[in-house]
Amino acid sequence: MCRIATFNRVAGSLLVLLLGLALAGCSGGGGGSSPAPTTPPGGVTSLTLSASPSTLSVSAGASTTFTLNVSPASYSPVTVSLLNAPSGMQISTNAGASAGSGTQTETLSTAASTAAGTYTVTLSGSSGALSGTTTLTVQVQAAATGALQLSATPAVLSQPAGGSTTFEVSVSPAAASPVTLTLVNPPVGMQVSTNAGAVAGSGTQSVTLTTTTAVTLGTYSLTLDGSSGSQTASTHLTVQVQPALPAAFVQIEQDTFNYFWNTTNASNGLAPDHYSTANGPSPYASIAATGFALSAYPIGVQNGWVTHAQAAQRVLTTLNFLYNAPQGSSSSGDSGYEGFFYHFLDLNTGVRYGTTTGLSSVDNALLMAGVLFDAGYFNDGSSTDNQIQTLANALFRRVNWQWMAQADYPLVNLDWTPESGFSPYNWQGYNEAMVVYIEALGSPTYALPASAWTGWTATYPNFWGTYYGRQQLSFGPLFGSQYSEAWIDFRGIQDAYMRSQGIDYFINSRRATESQQAYAEANPGGWTGYGADLWGLTACDGPGTFSFTNGSGQTLSFQGYYARGAGLQDAYDDGTIAPTAALSSIVFAPGIVIPTIQAMQANYGSYILGQYGFHDAFNPSFQYTSVTPASGTVVPGIGWVDNQYLGIDQGPILMMLENYRSGLVWNVMRQNSVIQAGLKSAGFTGGWLSGTPALQ
Repeated sequence: MCRIATFNRVAGSLLVLLLGLALAGCSGGGGGSSPAPTTPPGGVTSLTLSASPSTLSVSAGASTTFTLNVSPASYSPVTVSLLNAPSGMQISTNAGASAGSGTQTETLSTAASTAAGTYTVTLSGSSGALSGTTTLTVQVQAAATGALQLSATPAVLSQPAGGSTTFEVSVSPAAASPVTLTLVNPPVGMQVSTNAGAVAGSGTQSVTLTTTTAVTLGTYSLTLDGSSGSQTASTHLTVQVQPALPAAFVQIEQDTFNYFWNTTNASNGLAPDHYSTANGPSPYASIAATGFALSAYPIGVQNGWVTHAQAAQRVLTTLNFLYNAPQGSSSSGDSGYEGFFYHFLDLNTGVRYGTTTGLSSVDNALLMAGVLFDAGYFNDGSSTDNQIQTLANALFRRVNWQWMAQADYPLVNLDWTPESGFSPYNWQGYNEAMVVYIEALGSPTYALPASAWTGWTATYPNFWGTYYGRQQLSFGPLFGSQYSEAWIDFRGIQDAYMRSQGIDYFINSRRATESQQAYAEANPGGWTGYGADLWGLTACDGPGTFSFTNGSGQTLSFQGYYARGAGLQDAYDDGTIAPTAALSSIVFAPGIVIPTIQAMQANYGSYILGQYGFHDAFNPSFQYTSVTPASGTVVPGIGWVDNQYLGIDQGPILMMLENYRSGLVWNVMRQNSVIQAGLKSAGFTGGWLSGTPALQ
């Protein structure tokens, strides 16, 4: 079975069919070892600076620290100064800033006389003859007088009825923490509790909001009261209660987690491309599946399926292997080049699998998204967690996005092989490659300019229109909506194009999901079983390459692994349904996803559910028992059912179920400096980037 970055590639309006036989034409992804460039393409004319976070809150007379990212890294540390700052506000670089590190810690301080208010100031940095600027939003609070103050982060929560979400409450003065917390007039079945182990005087405490299944669905604007001794204070909390997640879905999530925990090679952390109930794991690993595996482990910890120590050790094993894997441009014996690993690696040795797979930019981006997630999650200060953070940062920093964009700078190329060089195609939207550009724009070492996002979005008008009653930026297979959004919370944040259309990418993905259901109800192809509770087209396994003539004289054609979809472009449908298509869209449209999955369980569950959750796909229309399918089997009266699990389809199921239940992945990734910098460089504003998370 062959997968090119998990699906058929799209460049502009051209659908690039890279799928071949026996891995022919497959591309790969990441990890290079080249040093940081001192001269980016075109020469260095200015410094690129970004602050993380770029919005600071400080009391008059107090100080706060943040990280300044400098690109090119070789020019750091830079000399910094504040422009148009209010009286009493100043900036200083902490001692010990490492030359060439690309980052430096800054301290912003205010005098007691600094007036309270919100200020937009310019941070200027210079190194030799080069200079650059970035902006800071500084919220100055009135000087502390000892009165109790509370602040919830995030202050906007979304969870299913019967679920729970954890958030942080900051307490000032810190000596008053932990405080006793209560919700004012909450709906019946909603409550908060402070997690065990809150440290006295720490200034923060972890709080869990729980709801029962009896809570009425809707959005609630609530007040959270806190008391400490005779002092009291309040903060605001917005809670969106969504449809309850049936117990069977939680079991599916756990079974899907077990896919990654059990099938991944524990000696090197590489995840197989697929696992067959008949033949076991594939002999080759997928780096995209490995990125999903790295993302799975924190979810296992949060749910108590594995311990923190077990998961951390698996992550450390993976990162150690990737970091030390051989790098080079040879046609064999290497694992990657210029920071990109080959799409397929030998599951045991970890070197390039075969001679046709290449370095895939999108598969590497999915791998690195998992790396960044682990760097944010494993932060308990232990030796293991510290090693994870060090290795994760090193792996990401050596990904040479500028090299991958050199063929048509600054557009990112699809892939590269030692034999043929760069692919003739670049990534241009709209499809799943948003995460490629956001990582590339946010890189602290090889950042692409903002014009890369402009180039990526230049083809958007080709994809905008109305499909089955919903106006949207359209891409037929649903993985185009799911892959980037599994890690990045696009609710309420907008780039220039989405601002012009009055929506965001999250709403766009909801419309794409609803359009697929409407398409299935219309059922223009006349496929068996299609309707409101049977839909879901994406890249997935299929029965195989066959053509048959039915009783009406109509020729029906089928495919094996293929990018199926319903949209203005890239539409292909042969009656094959992938459970991941609907289930991984649960965050976008739970009201239609939950009944659809329940219907699949009721009608086909004994055939399509197994040890690791849903098998990859099934096709009720394929009733041809005289042929041997590419995988799986044909069950009379049921149709073709797969016997394989695909890592790239299992991953979104697991992550989106957890994002729906607790927001875990989104919450961690919102704090990541690479993601923040990439989004801001791409022109995203509003929502959580501006400190005001949105519900959709």
